[in-house]
Amino acid sequence: MLRCSNCGQENPEGARFCLACGQPLEAAAPAGRDERRIVSVVFVDLVGFTARSESLDPEDVHAFLTPYHDFVSRELESFGGVVEKFIGDAIVAVFGAPTAYGDDAERAVRAALAVRDGVHQLRELDVQVRIAVNTGEALVSLGARPELGEAFVTGDVVNTASRLQSAAPVNGVIAGQETYATTRDAIEYEPAEPVQAKGKAEPVEAWVAVRPLHAAGERRQSGDLVGRSRELDALRGIWERVSGASVPHLVTVLGPAGIGKTRLAQEFEGLVNELGGRSVRGRALPYRESSAYFAFSTQVKQLCKIYESDSPEVALAKLKERVRDETVAGHLAILLGLDPEGSVDDREELFFSVRVFIESVARERPTMLVLEDIHWADRGLLDLVELLAARLRDLPVLILTLARPELLDARPAWGGGLPAYSAMPLSPLNAAEAEELAQLKLGQMRSEAAAKLADTAGGNPLFIEQLAAAMAESSGAGGSMPTTIRGILSARLDALPAQERALLLDAAVVGKTFWRGALERIAGDGARLSELLGALERRDLIVRDTGSAIEGEQQFGFKHVLIRDVAYDLLPRAGRRERHARAAEFFEATTSELGEVATALARHWRDAGEPERALGYFIRAGEQAEHGWAKDQAAILYKEALDLAPEDAGQRLADLRRRLALARAAAVHIPDARQLIRES
Repeated sequence: MLRCSNCGQENPEGARFCLACGQPLEAAAPAGRDERRIVSVVFVDLVGFTARSESLDPEDVHAFLTPYHDFVSRELESFGGVVEKFIGDAIVAVFGAPTAYGDDAERAVRAALAVRDGVHQLRELDVQVRIAVNTGEALVSLGARPELGEAFVTGDVVNTASRLQSAAPVNGVIAGQETYATTRDAIEYEPAEPVQAKGKAEPVEAWVAVRPLHAAGERRQSGDLVGRSRELDALRGIWERVSGASVPHLVTVLGPAGIGKTRLAQEFEGLVNELGGRSVRGRALPYRESSAYFAFSTQVKQLCKIYESDSPEVALAKLKERVRDETVAGHLAILLGLDPEGSVDDREELFFSVRVFIESVARERPTMLVLEDIHWADRGLLDLVELLAARLRDLPVLILTLARPELLDARPAWGGGLPAYSAMPLSPLNAAEAEELAQLKLGQMRSEAAAKLADTAGGNPLFIEQLAAAMAESSGAGGSMPTTIRGILSARLDALPAQERALLLDAAVVGKTFWRGALERIAGDGARLSELLGALERRDLIVRDTGSAIEGEQQFGFKHVLIRDVAYDLLPRAGRRERHARAAEFFEATTSELGEVATALARHWRDAGEPERALGYFIRAGEQAEHGWAKDQAAILYKEALDLAPEDAGQRLADLRRRLALARAAAVHIPDARQLIRES
């Protein structure tokens, strides 16, 4: 069986396209491929089942567990989880593998809460559960088949989830520290007593999840909007034409996760309302949607003042009061799920009724329909949006859609041929804007910290926010990458076609700057290299440099250092070692092994598991740094060499210690010497 890396669906051997999502199956993960990933593990266990089952016949146990397993599995999978195994009455699911979505920890907690709240549906079983959610790094076997008992995820994150589950309250959800830290803006928690977990030296911090703080897919927005004046001016100009000249218009704001699409839309919505317009918002979700037109149906409900708390009868009455045409009201009732028995034979009839409804709304008042995350939308919703944009005439309607660049993979011709369409790519903040936002987030911290943070975040507002929060909590600039950022970037990599993704992981081993020849040596096949590099550059993941430090070699760089770091972290140690060795061979074959190259060679051979070869290069690089009076750098390099030298190295070990001591002493006194020179 071939597993699709995009959605996890299994497909028969020989299939060229996924049966579920249609993605080419060249993207299916080859058997045996392992990756290191941040995952969230959900552990669900029945309370008191062991004692209960002692008196039951095995067939009765099976009859009892089957509906329970089916219900829990269905809930977990509806949020994008993969059920890894059943252990008696316990169920283990994984979020973040084989595909990351960027909000996997939040999905895991929401799924756990859905299970907690839904077990009462199994009235005839009278079940109670304890649930744990734990987030951390794991080794994921992407080619494994959990349904056949093959190990899918291994690591302490799974064991800790099991330990936490035993401490969860009855019909409650307990979360580990990393899950809490990642999701506390989306989930309400109460503190719990630290868990004394078997095999753990220290108690495990834990929190009890209470309820979601907002609807799925939403994110608490910062009050700061920096550097989007040009985009706001452009949107204002479009709105003035729409509302003043009654010219319908479709605008799509495109940009990666965290770039500020939603924040820009919120600011623009406020402007539209100030100018006398009306805006309604809908969101496409990648999970648990009740219909293909879910995002649009939420807008219809807002316009008809239908609330989720309304009964079907009340909702239908409100719809009919708002929409006088019985045929149109009937079609909208089907779209809203208020008429489960109804059907429309011709989709054009349904779309025509939607058009009639929007026309009536726009005649009352200039209207903006905001549709978020349409890269996750069903094909039917995308068809509806394009149809409305093409056929609405002489009405003040603006359709504002927000999407990640993946939308153009599914719909390369999106917006093409429409009478009034604008694509608005949202770029990262420039250096000054990013530093301004970083300073706002950091508060009283030094401006140098703001500049460094802005550079690391690559102008992405969400990354600036998350890195600032991490710096504030750690009281410094160090520390690991926040799980939220790693998850978002992992999702972006998982959305790539398989060969592009594999090439990006190879490039990550070479470094933030890499060369075509190094990739040829690592991959062993350069047949499609130009095509793949071009595709990655079009996706704004890498950039080709106009010059090159190695004569005759094409030089490239990662557009964003965090993308390189996340790509590198996905590789297991064995995969890294092999690639580092190939990269070192490339540098030995193409360079003079001087300057920065000696340092690169030392670190590549060290990470390739060749300490003796690395040792010589570290010493050579340290000597070159000393000759250039970069004593502090020399001290760092000698220390790295000393860490690799065997304890029985004798005179060589003593010589290294002497060099390190002299370099450190010189590094301390160089500033004093420079001051004396200035004063003389």
